[in-house]
Amino acid sequence: MNELPQQLANGLILGAMYGLIAIGYTMVYGIVQLINFAHGEIFMVGGFGALTVYLVMPSGTSLLLALPLMLLGAVVVSGLVGVAAERFAYRPLRGAPRLAPLITAIGLSIALQQAVWMWYPEGNKARVFPQFKGDSIEILGATVQRGDIFVIVAAPVCMIALGFFVTRTRSGRAMQATAQDPDTAKLMGINTDRIIVLAFAIGAVFAGVAAVAYGLRTGEVQFRMGFILGLKAFTAAVLGGIGNIYGAMLGGLVLGVAEALATGYVEEIPGMQQFGGGAWKDVWAFVLLILVLLLRPQGLLGERVADRA
Repeated sequence: MNELPQQLANGLILGAMYGLIAIGYTMVYGIVQLINFAHGEIFMVGGFGALTVYLVMPSGTSLLLALPLMLLGAVVVSGLVGVAAERFAYRPLRGAPRLAPLITAIGLSIALQQAVWMWYPEGNKARVFPQFKGDSIEILGATVQRGDIFVIVAAPVCMIALGFFVTRTRSGRAMQATAQDPDTAKLMGINTDRIIVLAFAIGAVFAGVAAVAYGLRTGEVQFRMGFILGLKAFTAAVLGGIGNIYGAMLGGLVLGVAEALATGYVEEIPGMQQFGGGAWKDVWAFVLLILVLLLRPQGLLGERVADRA
């Protein structure tokens, strides 16, 4: 029990990162009913965008000063890739059977991986991402690394900003209308193509923020990092209720805490020693997903945000 605050802190930090990525899945699905399986790679290119900005800066630049520019580089690269994916990969298939854009998403995912692998020298190796130096910080009995402070601050700020945008702005209300009934939204004068691009862009920007958080936490980025994290984020989106932006963050937090607790405590259960530790954390994440889908198929929060507006 003495380790519980630490495990909860680890889970919440990890879950906040999952939630930021999951928002991209859930926003796109809520509007065009598409699972963008290339979203994990959009997250990945954001991490490399941030790293590229840092590498072109003068040697010895303080990470604290470089971080805003790195964040800008991440969200710009992720946003551009997300918008380009919608325009050139998904929009031509909007009226096609659902299997076609799904296969396209998988192909785009592989293409983005290979593009980064070819662009960076020795792209198959992990690249060192800058980290904050100094002692860790004690918060409510848990030890938090300095790099983790970024996601602790960024996640609630992003959610508050997104909530304000969706409920208080003209574009946000148009997004809700498009999610409810795109045909009627067109009749009301809403440019649904622009709204769909906006959904892709916002999701990609959140993925870029998560990529910076991942780099600061792990100290590296590599071209395969989007695959597993993309699956985890998709799991989080389904847990919270696919199409619900607040459910995506909640699902991410639940998934992160579940992983941390399973890693720390499953092996303490008699007869379960071989199922504990970090090697099984991905398995327990999907066990949680199966249980939630069995008990509540619509997810924790269920209906889409647009349906509540």
